Amino acid sequence: MANLGTIDLDRFATVARNAGIGNLSDSPALTLAQEGRVSVQWAPFDHAPPTARLVLVGITPGREQAENGLRAFRQALVADAPLVEALRRAKLAGSFSGSQMRTNIVDMLDSVGVNRALGVPGCAALFEPAHELVHFTSALRYPAFVDCANYNGTPDMLRTPLLRQMVETFLAAEARALPGALWLPLGPKPAAALRHLVSRGVLPAGHVLKGMPHPSGANSERIKFFLGLKPRSALSAKTPPEPIERAREALLAQVAQLRVA
Repeated sequence: MANLGTIDLDRFATVARNAGIGNLSDSPALTLAQEGRVSVQWAPFDHAPPTARLVLVGITPGREQAENGLRAFRQALVADAPLVEALRRAKLAGSFSGSQMRTNIVDMLDSVGVNRALGVPGCAALFEPAHELVHFTSALRYPAFVDCANYNGTPDMLRTPLLRQMVETFLAAEARALPGALWLPLGPKPAAALRHLVSRGVLPAGHVLKGMPHPSGANSERIKFFLGLKPRSALSAKTPPEPIERAREALLAQVAQLRVA
């Protein structure tokens, strides 16, 4: 298995700069490792702003996100931007600022008092690109594929040596670099990765915001109930209210402790 702890950014920058028009994410020169059906490609998601106070954690960048990042990375390099700046621009190109998902995240964070815990009027202020107060990352920092398709959580990342190494190498490094940030997992798979880091003593348990509904538009009923915008009586049978209520109460208590601290 490849030594995933050694990422040659200068080499990847040369590959990206010299690449022609096409799908850069398919380039064999960007392959980091392969283990059976699982492969990992490098994409320019290395930038982690040291000013970040909130970290949003997905599963892994998809192929489209990787292409967008690589395209922005190449454009910056061709325009003679320094490597660090090219990585920053690529990361911004891969984020979802302005989307419905971002709006849902902001509304839910504000509803449990995260804005007050962080000393900002509202969590929307965290998303201003110039301030770099939000770090967008993934449990698996670089794009992972299974049989050339986007990794969707199967096989279990913590039971797959290559993927577990990514969590324990890259995600752990980000946790160590941002010791005061709050971490919001976007779904059960990223939550499992963060629990793994907590169990290893890398991440404080109190800094992981657990139980918030996934912010995607497909989850709108749970989000509305979490925000108090939909009464219990109006919920469909597919949305049991008790787990959402328990999660909200736990988050309120957790965030209150953060304010005290």
